[in-house]
Amino acid sequence: MRWDKHTNSRRWFLRAAVALGALSAGRAVFGPDHGAPAAGTAQRGRGRPSGPDTAVPSHPDAMRRTEAYRLRPMAGETSRSGPGASPPHPEVAHVLSTARQEIFLTFDDGPHPHYTPEILRVLRRHGARATFFVVGERALAFPRLLRDIADDGHAVGNHTWSHLQLTTLPPGAVRGELGRTSSLIDDVLGAAPDLARAPYGAWDAPSLSICNELGMSPVGWAVDSADWTTPGARNIADTVVQQIRPGAIVLSHDGGGWRGQTVEALDRYLPRLLDEGYRPNRIEP
Repeated sequence: MRWDKHTNSRRWFLRAAVALGALSAGRAVFGPDHGAPAAGTAQRGRGRPSGPDTAVPSHPDAMRRTEAYRLRPMAGETSRSGPGASPPHPEVAHVLSTARQEIFLTFDDGPHPHYTPEILRVLRRHGARATFFVVGERALAFPRLLRDIADDGHAVGNHTWSHLQLTTLPPGAVRGELGRTSSLIDDVLGAAPDLARAPYGAWDAPSLSICNELGMSPVGWAVDSADWTTPGARNIADTVVQQIRPGAIVLSHDGGGWRGQTVEALDRYLPRLLDEGYRPNRIEP
């Protein structure tokens, strides 16, 4: 990464955002009983952050048990969409302009010690690129997976620190959720993210403004794979294939619950899309 004035200024701004968010909204973000670490504890030596990379069992059934608490707050990305929901903000990307049959696969709520590597293996086998929107507290626990994602040529985006709905938070808490995650990604990968996705796709004017101040472009989706409803791998694959179109951003998940169906579905629909001439690529702002 080129170390210039712009890079250093952005890094200073991220540190300031983390400190400001922690001071003004610590309880709003984490609550009194969450036991989240203080803002400075996530910042360790570049490329060498420590964390409980081996603390979580790797067996899928164990994953399902240990992350069961995640299913309620994190799995339903579109639970606030549909009739009566706020219309998409024009500033948020849902379909990207492309002269080729490019599509943009995205995975939220990770990294996960079992499902993220499985998804990376499928993508690698088919020569596909994707974008992973990571949750900060998960990235803190599994920093090696951030490096694995980046080393495979995928983009890493910001999905907030603890997956709270930004539109329900005061500005200081929004800044802390986004800024703290960007700072951690910067520490692990040597560059802060330039893409962000709000939990539940819920943006408003203040959160969009803060996202922009932190140097990130907001990203939504045009195709919801509905993998969070666990309808079966075949149904997930059929949904993606039926709704895909050039430039579409596809929503899936590598964390936040049991994602075995997501992995199987990806291995089903990716070869079909490639045969139809689609080119899965990472999102570039």
